[in-house]
Order: sequence, then structure tokens, then C-alpha cells
Amino acid sequence: MGAVTTTDGDLRLDPESCYRAVKSRDRRFDGVFWTAVRTTGIYCRPSCPARTPAYGNVTFHPSAAAAQAAGYRACKRCLPDATPGSPDWDVAATVAGRAMRLLADGVVDREGVEGLARRVGYTPRHLSRILLAELGAGPLGLARARRAQTARVLIETTDLSYADVAFAAGFTSVRQFNDTVREVYAASPTQLRGRRDRRGGDGTVTMRLAVRTPFAGRALLDFLAYHLVPGVEVAGDGWYARTLDLPHGPGVVRLDLADERDAGRTAFVAATLTLHDLRDTTAAVERARRLLDADCDPVAVDDHFAGDPVVGPLVRACPGLRVPGQVDGDETALRTVVGQQVSVAGARTVLGRLVAEHGRPVATDVPGLTHLFPDTATLAAVDPATLPMPRARGRALVGLAAALAAGDVALDRGAERDDVRRRLLVLPGIGPWTADYVAMRALAHPDVFLPTDVGVRNALRGLGHDDVSVTRLVAGADDWRPWRSYALLHLWNTLMPPTAPPDRTEAT
Repeated sequence: MGAVTTTDGDLRLDPESCYRAVKSRDRRFDGVFWTAVRTTGIYCRPSCPARTPAYGNVTFHPSAAAAQAAGYRACKRCLPDATPGSPDWDVAATVAGRAMRLLADGVVDREGVEGLARRVGYTPRHLSRILLAELGAGPLGLARARRAQTARVLIETTDLSYADVAFAAGFTSVRQFNDTVREVYAASPTQLRGRRDRRGGDGTVTMRLAVRTPFAGRALLDFLAYHLVPGVEVAGDGWYARTLDLPHGPGVVRLDLADERDAGRTAFVAATLTLHDLRDTTAAVERARRLLDADCDPVAVDDHFAGDPVVGPLVRACPGLRVPGQVDGDETALRTVVGQQVSVAGARTVLGRLVAEHGRPVATDVPGLTHLFPDTATLAAVDPATLPMPRARGRALVGLAAALAAGDVALDRGAERDDVRRRLLVLPGIGPWTADYVAMRALAHPDVFLPTDVGVRNALRGLGHDDVSVTRLVAGADDWRPWRSYALLHLWNTLMPPTAPPDRTEAT
């Protein structure tokens, strides 16, 4: 985006470009930078509807944590902490971006700064220097801002006690929670709760997940429903739900998905979380956001394809199409291996058997959700000969599970993508198609194309291209950079069933 540039890993905000975005209340920059107003002591998102402050009274910050560290409190009108994350985190996949993904998952709360640094492959001191340079705050400050935002949402949207909110948001004490909320929002937890109607309770948390528009929620739902694994996932008219294997216990997330066509604003996806342990709230929210591709900048993606003769018409027919992400990178990789060279229906059947035989049973209130997906340690110990698939694929599945369980391959979005790809390709039975598909879904790589994919060629033929034209278009897919993953999804979207059944709780 024009207001932000990166030089030698150091993020720079151009004040004049940022101010133009603020004057036009451009929602595309929400989550990219934050505006702090010296005369009021508050910070806002660029699209804040309040009167635009004078240029001389504002400063711009690359994160909410940086604005808080500078002594500013969050605007009560635009709620600047509740914005989608920066799309640059997935496009560039810098150290800072990878660290932010792990921070959002609560890694600092569970493993400390040392654990975060270890996952991204740096010393704690060097990682802190990188985050300060790019995001204006160190890992502790960034984690604190994330905890404060989670706490505010829980205070305003649930009946949880303040002690439960404190620990669900990742605070280590109620006193720390109270002090942080007062400092960040200039209001006590009681005052925040008094401003909104409350919902939820009994271990259920209902939240609104911010996404940029346009948002093709129905197409995302159709993709997820078409690929659902029995026992782990269910879907119905306008909703999708699945089990979650979280750090402190199992959980369930339900997402209500609908189209939002009005471009250039922030919309919200309703998410209902049922958690065994409220400390997993932050992790569950982040994993739901991954699944939604919630930090995508759809306007930038769609504009890139505006003049393309192949993808352009598909974008106009389905603006805001997302690349479906994942709630567990290991699960995504294992499912990908099972799905090699078989139909989607065949893969669902095999995966359903794997879940029934090796997944951990869980009790849920959602019909059809009965198991967690099998963990890597369990599958690593399975005899490949007993698996319901060709022997070579069984060996590949067990080998991948063993590599994941041992930490030889990390799919938590903290490792460098090229390194992950290299590590995957040395495993028996893992080829370029599998490694690249995993990069797209598990690592949120926005620029993946699968030239050998049968679906790509079938989609192009379905659009009226002959074999010579298909070969030429596949060879020229570099023209779709840096958004080839989205081009791929647009092509696959043409192969989806024309009408999805109203009740998709059964995968057959």
C-alpha cells in the first residue's frame, strides 16, 4: 500500500500518504497503520468517522502496541484495536510478520519471548530489535496489546466474570488485567461492560471477527463444506463448524458466513467458540481468522486482475474470494497427502475412517462433531499397512506425521516458507504439488500456483480454452503474481457444484 514501504526489513510510514488515507477515511488501511492525535491523547484507525485532526497534530504508528507504548489510548468510537491484521504479513512473510502470526496465537503467553524467538529462528534480543524496527514495539508490548483487545471483546460481548476474562485473554493476574484495561481504554472493565449488551456464558464465547470487504463468504463456505471431514467438520445453510485441538484442551468453533459485496469497508463474521479452557480464547480466535483469510486485502487482489481476460471475469462474478486457510497446519498437510491423486469424495471417505479409528473422541453440542483430527504422534505410530489407502501413500502419511511430531517440519507459520518447502520435499511421497498446496493453505502463501493440477486444466477447458490455449495460460501464470493463490481459487471455484445442498452435515 502506498502509505507503507519497507527498506532492508525496516518498515517506513510516509506521513503525507498516511494523512491522505485518514482524510479520505480509507478503510483499506485499517490494520496497516494507526493514527495518534496529540491534542486528545487517543489513537484511531485511519477510517475513524470523527473529525479529521490537523496534520500537525498527528503521528502514525505501525501497530496498536506502538501507539499504546507512546502513551495513547484507544478511541472509543472507532475501536482501532479491532481491525484486520496487515495483509503485508502474508505477502512479504518477513520475520516480523511470522512473529505476529505466532503472537496472535498466544505463543508469548504460553511459551514466553524465548519460545517465540525459538520458533522464528532468532535470539530473543535480535527478534526484539526487528519487531521494534518494523512494528514500533517489542514482543511483550505486542502481546500486551493483543491481550487488551481480547479482554475488551470478552468484557463487552459475554457474561464471563472479570477473573475469567482476565485469564481467557492471557493475563497472569486480575490486577494486571485491570491496570492494562484502564491504561489502554481509559475505562474500567465495569465501565466497558456497561456500554454494550452482553451475550454468551456457560463456556461459550461469541465474537465478531473483522474482515475487509468485499468478502465472498458463501464461496468460502461452499469450499469448506465440499471438503469437510466427517466427525471433525459439519456445515449447514450459512454456517460452518468444526472441532479444535487447542493448547489447553478441545474446543468448537462455528462461523456464520455470508457475502459482503460493499467494497472498501470492514465487515464482521460472527464466531461462536465453545472452549474446554478459556485460556484458549486467543488461540481459537486466531485459528478462526486463519481459516477465513481474514487479513486479506481483497480490493488490492481484485484490482490486480481487473484487466486479465481469464481471471478478471471470475473476479467480477465473485469479488472478495478468499483462500481458505487452516486451524492446524499439521492437519492440513496430512489431509493433503491423503487427498493425493484421489477425488475429493474419496479423500473425505478415507479421512472419515482415519478420524473414527485414530482421532480423539470429544463431547460437543453440535450434531456430527465427534472427534478431534488425529494428532501427529498417533499417526506416526500407525502401521502403514493398516491404513485405508495404497501402501506407498500410507508410508508417506506416516513419514510426514513422524517429521511433524519430531519438529523436523514446522507448519505453525513461524518458519520461513522456502525452508519448509525444502524440508517437505525430502520426505518420501511428498512432491512439489503437495508442498505448494501446503504452503498455500497452511502457511497462507498468497502466490502459489499448481501448474500440474488437473483441476486448473479442467477449469480452463470449462472456460472455453482448448488444449493449446490451456498450456499457454498455465505457462504464463507468472502474470498473476503476486496473487497466484487467488487466481488458483478463482479457477477452482468454477468447478464447485452449481448449488450446494441446504443441509451439508453429512459428507458422502
